[in-house]
Amino acid sequence: MTSRFGRSSAVLLLAAMLTAQAWAAGAGVPRRLTADDFYLMQSVSDPQLAPDGQWVAYLLTTHDREADEARSAVWMVSWDGAQHVPLTAPSAGISAPRWSPDGRYLSYLSKPGDSDHNQIMLLDRRGGEARALTRVNDDIGSYEWSPDSRRIVLSMEASGDEPAGGKAEGEADKRAGAAGKRPRPIVIDAMHFKEDIVGYLGSGHEARLYLLDVASGAVSALTNAAGSNDTMPVWSPEGERIAFVRTSEKDWNPDGTMAIALIDARPGAPARELARPYAPNTQRLAWSPDGTLVAFMQGLEPKYYGYMQDQLVVVPAGGGAPRVLSAQLDRAVMSYEFAADGKSIVLLVEDDGSTYPARLDLGSGGMTRLVARPITVAALTAAGGHVAMVASDDASAAEVYALEGSRERRLTTHGEALLGKVQLGAAEDFRFKSRDGTEVHGMLVKPPGYVAGKKYPAILWIHGGPNGQDDHSADFDSYQFRRQLLAAGGYVVLGVNYRGSSGRGFAYGKAIWADWGHLEVEDLLAGVDALVARGLADPQRLGIGGWSYGGILTDYTIASDGRFKAACSGAGSANQISMYGVDQYILQYNSEIGPPWRNQALWLKLSYPFFHADRIHTPTLFMGGDRDFNVPIAGGEQMYQALRTLGVPTQLVVYPDQFHELTRPSFMKDRLERQAAWFAQYLHPEK
Repeated sequence: MTSRFGRSSAVLLLAAMLTAQAWAAGAGVPRRLTADDFYLMQSVSDPQLAPDGQWVAYLLTTHDREADEARSAVWMVSWDGAQHVPLTAPSAGISAPRWSPDGRYLSYLSKPGDSDHNQIMLLDRRGGEARALTRVNDDIGSYEWSPDSRRIVLSMEASGDEPAGGKAEGEADKRAGAAGKRPRPIVIDAMHFKEDIVGYLGSGHEARLYLLDVASGAVSALTNAAGSNDTMPVWSPEGERIAFVRTSEKDWNPDGTMAIALIDARPGAPARELARPYAPNTQRLAWSPDGTLVAFMQGLEPKYYGYMQDQLVVVPAGGGAPRVLSAQLDRAVMSYEFAADGKSIVLLVEDDGSTYPARLDLGSGGMTRLVARPITVAALTAAGGHVAMVASDDASAAEVYALEGSRERRLTTHGEALLGKVQLGAAEDFRFKSRDGTEVHGMLVKPPGYVAGKKYPAILWIHGGPNGQDDHSADFDSYQFRRQLLAAGGYVVLGVNYRGSSGRGFAYGKAIWADWGHLEVEDLLAGVDALVARGLADPQRLGIGGWSYGGILTDYTIASDGRFKAACSGAGSANQISMYGVDQYILQYNSEIGPPWRNQALWLKLSYPFFHADRIHTPTLFMGGDRDFNVPIAGGEQMYQALRTLGVPTQLVVYPDQFHELTRPSFMKDRLERQAAWFAQYLHPEK
């Protein structure tokens, strides 16, 4: 294994860049994507309709080259799409824009001035600069305006260092901060004790609910249950009650459940539990417009932790049995919004390469798909009789759309800052049969200027999860866009929704339960076989790679098949037994596989890429962040050392102060360049 890129790699990368530049110089011909285009990407997220439905606020995120950080700004667009207004300057840490129900204010979270913590910032629509509504000493997780716009309920960690509230930082506090506080021991007494980005979850840092008086800025504690985490608060329509999520550990309880609780909106009121679902994915609470129901997301049971597809459930606010609204839908519900009349719900359905909006009639239970074409909708918002969404497809990045019945109308065009200058490769569905006859679906991206009948070097780029899918999206954070970047280098690039992926129903997802690296690998290899058989791929120039579970499957696949000439394994692991108690998936391990001392043989079987590393002959690039608690970089380090010991060409790239997903723009660009150079060195796309 070589320890560094040799001169030949640098020459190949330079040649590829010069070729792309020369190709782009042709009159009127769009150029190809390059890694440097990372700085032209503009990402749209978190749409919020104004109460009257006439404006949509949203976040626009860009990457500042000089500051080397991602920066977000709050924008709004009028419902007719004619007016586009930036409301804040781009800044690191801006998030969560929210309208006050009276339409007077637009708030958001940010760290103003020299504050170390998120504060609620307030923009008065009558004019003036944004002002900090809070001066709290802990980070605000989420917040929501009361229906009368006089109060805000917020969830905030209570660290115990100082009382949360409107206290301004004093001179003694500033001196202590400047001198540096002495670190304290982290005391841990929970099963789920670490989490990527957040770090170690020490005791005494529980989340509480607080009520903020908008006029005075006074903050008062609403909940104070010892040992509980209270998050995701939502007001009832009449403004007298608040529904929220309560757990004994961060995100969920040791058994995988979370309590859906209800409390009167006054300090000292007791909370009562409405339901206790298993919900390992993204939770969302909402009240029906008449205040009689509380809706939430629910999975199945803990042993299927890694493969659950969320269902939409309602429970009577006065108490009673929960009712599953999407029981007949063997697909995941990703988000939802009640219609103003309370008779229907618009929800997002993840289905076979798309995430589409649908309308669910609460009376009949009937569901109608609203957008028939392949599309990926990331977020919904409803107010003032209107529905808006952030959506993308094979040729466009995520933008804000008005959804009028079944008709979409684009309101923003931020993605055109990049996509209007480049030529994307043709993207198409790719279907084939696996070894046992199972039909598998995937996504294929051809290089720009593809010539039919020509065999191209091919890269199998694997999505993470495994509970996730390759979808119809050219959004800048999607797997498909990463394949577009690789295709621009002259490759045919394949994504496979292998068994274990979502979007094809629960049975398809749980097929790999306690049997990792088996059916997924068969599906991946069958996809490569189909590429070769259809004359799309040069069988002598095959590459493979992925990030997270995509990196894990890269290790599994190159230990199972020696045909790949190059591999890039990012944020992965192969010695799975070494991850027990080290990463953040203890609930899945205990419920799906069992502790190692009970099922040692299975743990060793699932770790075959490491214990059979001598079967690997593929030159492999390992990458990861040194602060990754999701899949700790030890997983890549172990495989790097194994291949290094075996004399297989390899390299390890460690990104300092980075988590599971890279956030520093220069590192994100560096990753793209190194992956391109590694594949170019061994697959020779210039041929």
